[in-house]
Amino acid sequence: MTHKKLFTSESVTEGHPDKICDQISDAILDAIIAEDKNARVAVETAVTTGLILVMGEITTTTYVDIQKIVRNTVKSIGYDRGKYGFDAENLGVMVAIDPQSPDIAQGVNKHGDIGAGDQGIMFGYATDETDEYMPITHYYAQKLALRLSTVRKEKIVSGLRPDGKTQITIEFNDDGTPKRIDNIVISTQHAPNIRQDDLKEAIKKHVIEPIIDNTLLDKDTRYFINPTGKFVVGGPHGDAGLTGRKVIVDTYGGVAHHGGGAFSGKDPSKVDRSASYMGRYVAKNLVAAGIAKKLEIQLSYAIGVTEPTSINVNTFGTSKYDDHTILDLIEKVFDLTPRGIIETLDLTRPIYQNVAAYGHFGRGDLNLPWEQLNKVEIIQKTLKSL
Repeated sequence: MTHKKLFTSESVTEGHPDKICDQISDAILDAIIAEDKNARVAVETAVTTGLILVMGEITTTTYVDIQKIVRNTVKSIGYDRGKYGFDAENLGVMVAIDPQSPDIAQGVNKHGDIGAGDQGIMFGYATDETDEYMPITHYYAQKLALRLSTVRKEKIVSGLRPDGKTQITIEFNDDGTPKRIDNIVISTQHAPNIRQDDLKEAIKKHVIEPIIDNTLLDKDTRYFINPTGKFVVGGPHGDAGLTGRKVIVDTYGGVAHHGGGAFSGKDPSKVDRSASYMGRYVAKNLVAAGIAKKLEIQLSYAIGVTEPTSINVNTFGTSKYDDHTILDLIEKVFDLTPRGIIETLDLTRPIYQNVAAYGHFGRGDLNLPWEQLNKVEIIQKTLKSL
């Protein structure tokens, strides 16, 4: 029996309970880092019906109004009415914050340098499948989620509410190139008086058609729009949420490896976040420079240590250069110490809430430093000297 070669990626909108938590955590980080670029922040958020808990460790010289940040973030997402089952003005907000552990601080705050904020493994990835150097399944899943939010906020489709999820399955040829879209799944929270047939027609017309390349669609492509038949109860009223529970949505849609560490709520001394951004920066510039058609880099760190404990690359057989040459290139062109990463990518700025929903990578709508292709020429020049 012959089987299709299928791969699936998913995304969620900013009103999903887990994404609410990510945005709150990063909004708090942004507010702090705007006033104190050397702050140490590790903020976790949990939400459920009528309640938000902010917890973690913060060491800073500034003060921010966490209650106000929480409510403003929830309101900006769209939960501003009681009938949604969750609204900004009628929440219980609990705050449980301690300073950073002195045991961690002594390893991170080194004399004139910065040690890694924790041990761990981080991955970066890039592929030439799309103009954004992102896997095509994840690219479309994220674009659909962002479009779903846009049609809600601009009232292009009436009756939509903030919670939503997208998913896309693409069939690939044997050589790994995309052949066709097998199915698209979109679930969107909505008002109770919406007719499902009208909603399905509107989502297909205003969400799917403006985003998807119609050359990848055919008569056998399947559409699952609100497949349960109703999605009225959503957001934290329908399900609890936690910071860092959508790490695959945040990165490469399952196409590449993930080290397991979440991003949101963490200042850039935490290599879970900053080294993952650097990995993406390295991989994207190498692919753009023609080193490989797709490339994954793994970095590992030990807490309090400045240099990475290991570097690994995988080009999946798409490069004419051996791994030793590519590793030499990386070591000559990129500074992979925590301080080097922070300075190269200018990470002590309030830029994090913007990426807390719809992905941290491949965001052509944002001017993100780890998405810049400003190392391509130096990579090509350095390669000639090896």
